This record gives sequence, structure tokens and C-alpha cells, in this order.
Amino acid sequence: MAYTNTHAAGTLPRSTGLGPIQRLIERYKAYRLYRETFDGLNSLSNRELADLGLSRSELHDIATKAVYQ
Repeated sequence: MAYTNTHAAGTLPRSTGLGPIQRLIERYKAYRLYRETFDGLNSLSNRELADLGLSRSELHDIATKAVYQ
């Protein structure tokens, strides 16, 4: 019995689970962006945060909203 491969060279067929892997990559990228946002804000002094109208206790919520919403 002969078998032929019908997908184009350099691409993967859909059945390889590329969807879940792609979603995992996207979730990781979003997490990295969250960490960069949070770490950047967290590196500011209390005075700099106050100048922006922020408090240190708000940083998690701000970073979450910036990335995930």
C-alpha cells in the first residue's frame, strides 16, 4: 500500500497538535509581558509611583489589566 504526504514542504499538518502548542506559546508571551510590566513599575520608587497616582499595592492589578484585558 502506498502513502503520499499531501501537506506543503515546511508546514505541519493540523493533526500534529500545533493549536495547543501555539496557545501555550501565546500564554508564555503574555506572561513575559506581564512580568516586564510589573517589574518595570515595581522598579520605580514610592515617590515616582505617587507622582503617577499609583501605590505599590496596585501594581499587580495594573499589570494584569495591561496585558490580559
